[in-house]
Amino acid sequence: MILRLSRFAHMIPIAEGRFLVVDAISQARLVVNGEVAAFIGTFAEPQTVPEPLPPGGVVAAMVERGLLTEHGPDEELADVAATLAPYHGRDPDALLQKFRREAKEGADPYWAVAQARGLAEFGGGKTRVDLVLLGDCDVHMEADFLRREAAARGLDLRVAATFPDDVRFAGEHRHDAVLVGALRSRHSLTDPQPADGAAPPHAGFLAEARTIIEGLRRHTAAPILIDGLPEPTVQPMGFADRGPLGHRGRFRVANLALSALVESFPDTHMVDLAAALGAAGAERLLDDGLSGFTHMGSPGWMLQRAEEELAPVHGQFPDLAPLADWLGGDPYGREAVAARAHLDALAVVLGLDAKKCVVVDLDGLLWPGVLAETGSPFAWTPQDNPHSYIGLYFGLHEALLTLKRRGVLLACVSKNDEATVRALWTYPAGYPRALLTPDDFVTLRINWGDKVENIRSIADELGLAPETFLFLDDNPVERDRVRQRLPQVEVWGDDPFSLRRRLLNDPRLQQPRLTSEAAGRTELAKAQLGRQAARAGAVSESDFIASLNVQSRIERLAPGAALERIVELFQRTTQFNATGIKFTAAELDALLRRDGGAVYAMQVSDRFADHGLVGAAVLRDGEIVGLALSCRVLGIGVEHRLLQAIIAGEGALTARITPTDRNAPVRNIYRDNGFTAGDDGVWRCG
Repeated sequence: MILRLSRFAHMIPIAEGRFLVVDAISQARLVVNGEVAAFIGTFAEPQTVPEPLPPGGVVAAMVERGLLTEHGPDEELADVAATLAPYHGRDPDALLQKFRREAKEGADPYWAVAQARGLAEFGGGKTRVDLVLLGDCDVHMEADFLRREAAARGLDLRVAATFPDDVRFAGEHRHDAVLVGALRSRHSLTDPQPADGAAPPHAGFLAEARTIIEGLRRHTAAPILIDGLPEPTVQPMGFADRGPLGHRGRFRVANLALSALVESFPDTHMVDLAAALGAAGAERLLDDGLSGFTHMGSPGWMLQRAEEELAPVHGQFPDLAPLADWLGGDPYGREAVAARAHLDALAVVLGLDAKKCVVVDLDGLLWPGVLAETGSPFAWTPQDNPHSYIGLYFGLHEALLTLKRRGVLLACVSKNDEATVRALWTYPAGYPRALLTPDDFVTLRINWGDKVENIRSIADELGLAPETFLFLDDNPVERDRVRQRLPQVEVWGDDPFSLRRRLLNDPRLQQPRLTSEAAGRTELAKAQLGRQAARAGAVSESDFIASLNVQSRIERLAPGAALERIVELFQRTTQFNATGIKFTAAELDALLRRDGGAVYAMQVSDRFADHGLVGAAVLRDGEIVGLALSCRVLGIGVEHRLLQAIIAGEGALTARITPTDRNAPVRNIYRDNGFTAGDDGVWRCG
């Protein structure tokens, strides 16, 4: 393949070591360093590159943005003319603007704060995520910080920002989620309360939020994240500002009302920005102590103003050095904190790199010392302070039990004698209830074997991929061994004082909403292991299936049905998942309300457990676009019951299988239920 620099691409030096690369037609723009600029410059003369292009890398990035092309100058010009020609005598500017909106990347130029990208930042292998931002200066200035925070997490985040009322942009631009910044109507929160008190101060704020969410839902079914308001750091009346109608109280009440409002919309979530900024020290991140009460921008922005903005103050302004010193020399502290909070929320709602199982060591982690030597987990008595040194261990137990309630499985690996550990792992009367016992773990490996092999065996037993595991160990040698031999497994334990906070706050250990299936996941997984043991001891497979007394209930969902568990099922299931599509609640809700759309759900129980909702199918215009079954019930035939019920209810159907490295168990489901495969890769029935 021969590539050359597009005739519409321009490279402009803007500062020492910084270059702006712009496409004159799409207006795509990138800020790059000298190394990348020099590399791009080599394509002023045609260059031969490998075909096909390897994914990722600077060449692929420039081709994708139209800055490098296979076409000659005349061909490029002809392509643009052909695109605009159908508009004949009409002004083609509208079509050109539409093309530019579709290709847009980054923030409004006035607010753009972009770090020059180097060659290393264009490396391949990152998961691409597209995010549309709606807002003013707060989210526009954050755009590049979001990209950098995402890159640190192994994501290729493409951000496109517009203004709060431009909801149709979501229907024109590729995206996986939408983020809405602080609403403009926040300024009305401080308006005087009407004499009749009929409308609360936040009424206008809530009305704007509803209008934007409803407008977005007309254009997108993707998850919507909407920022809660930062809490003020100063109050007009000082100590006398109190109660829900006080200055700070109005912001708090508005946030509570917003959090309630988003619950009435599918797959819509409030980002608690006040908590994120507060945890990082809001006083240095909000400008209400510097300028107005409701702007809620960053005091650091004062350090980055353009020279022409001095005109309203007659070109005179105090020395900015004290402000810069107070901010530690970083004018963008707020953007970095907000970017982390927004990426955390995005990771939760999209299920990015979700962890399904936490594997813990015992000695030195869950309790001090070696249990076989101390004789008991702790020497605490109810007369001792539970928040002293022992609070470090009690807090870790409580955090792990909280993860269990979220639906995260717990397992343990420990180099120990199992009988000794089980005999000593008890707590006297009067101990806190939030302490782990062996029953809280889905499976245990307490032996003298290699921990790496024990973790592998747990993954095999549970049918989970190693990359969904998190391993905690206080021993640096064991941590390093797992990192070396099982690089897919995340390993923590270097800092015992951060473990609880990390476990509770890491977005990969969270769900957008909790379901009853998630809360009972440990018991359901244990039932699955019990069923596996029963299968191993059965005389025949048919005898085993008959002994289970499997019961199933399959229904075609009606509009308004609860969809959280079905969303979770498609997000978490990798083995029996026909297409790998992850549906949002909004997408499924819209599908249920349109002609030709259907969602089926299956609940299953057997003699070991009531497994709850474990199977689902999504249909659009006679095509099964999604089919998923929890691994907990794989191999007992219920997948055939689900598909036969769909066939009986829908008649003629088509379906596809999208192969992945994990979904071998689903590959024959359509063949085994009477579908025939066409040369086009489509399975047909009826």
